[in-house]
Amino acid sequence: MKLLLVHPGADWSVSDVWRGLSAAFERAGVELIHYAMSGRIEQSAAFLDGVNKANKRKDKDAPEFGPADYMYHASTGVIERALRHKVDWVFYISGLYFHVQVYELMRRAGIRQAVLLTESPYNDDHEKMVAGLVDVVFTNERSSVETFKPLCHSVHYYQHAYDPDIHNTEPLEETEDPVPAHDVVFVGTGFEERIAIFHGIDWEGIDFGLYGTWKLLGSRNRLREHLKLGVVPNEYTAQLYRRAKIGLNPHRTSLGYGRDVEHVRGAESMNPRCYELAATGTFFITDPRPEVKEVFGSTVPTAASPEEWEEQIRYWLAHDEERAQVAAQLPGLVRDHTFDARAADILRILVRFR
Repeated sequence: MKLLLVHPGADWSVSDVWRGLSAAFERAGVELIHYAMSGRIEQSAAFLDGVNKANKRKDKDAPEFGPADYMYHASTGVIERALRHKVDWVFYISGLYFHVQVYELMRRAGIRQAVLLTESPYNDDHEKMVAGLVDVVFTNERSSVETFKPLCHSVHYYQHAYDPDIHNTEPLEETEDPVPAHDVVFVGTGFEERIAIFHGIDWEGIDFGLYGTWKLLGSRNRLREHLKLGVVPNEYTAQLYRRAKIGLNPHRTSLGYGRDVEHVRGAESMNPRCYELAATGTFFITDPRPEVKEVFGSTVPTAASPEEWEEQIRYWLAHDEERAQVAAQLPGLVRDHTFDARAADILRILVRFR
């Protein structure tokens, strides 16, 4: 199979999905053609900004190209690439940074398209526009499958995965600048629901390491004393997990990034962090979701309120041997949830598509 793989356009967490599946497809023998959306968006923005300036010099009232034009300009090249390489499928990761009109142009060209929607259920409304224009939809939230079924006749649940080359239990190499070893660690985006949980915990006597984007924290919020670094690569994250006593995983519920936003209810699927923490053999606590129970049974403790989170954290920090026994079970529980397994599932569906 020859597959044109379209980068998500964002260089943070969803890019890890692209990286993991890309390597897995190649190991499965797929001939991959790549389309680098993030670089193209930057180049298109620079080019069209230059056009804007040139036009303004000639006519100060000339209309300007904006972000939608940047995205359209960056997206259209995928049609030429798909036709030139005579690909069997164009496969988009996320697809939210890809101009929606180009999906329709690709369809007119008779090229089959599949998309992995990675932002379900938080961006279902935006993703529905994409789902109605492609041949096959994969969504990372199983409760969203029914949302997309009226729009596409081939909709499938894509369960998250981990990369064994990054997330594993191999001993860490000693370096001159070692990764910090925290009592408790969290790496991710500071949505308001996470801020509320962590702010409600008394961290006295606990070394809590907080990493990622936390722009919503107030200037005097006491969580600021726990901020260490901003966005860190997945390789560094894996090392933080393996050095920590406890990892935390409160799932996102915010529909957008901001204060007083709407929140989703009824999400069922685990996020990638659950798989990655388990694969590194890191004891962790999460909030409850149906898939957590299905994958881990009663092995992974859950918490809902800040009081429950603190109770669990302090209990497990005080019980080293019991915590280690639980952590030792975790890699085996996610052994089969790799990108190779997910790529194989995707390819079976694409090969059989009619």
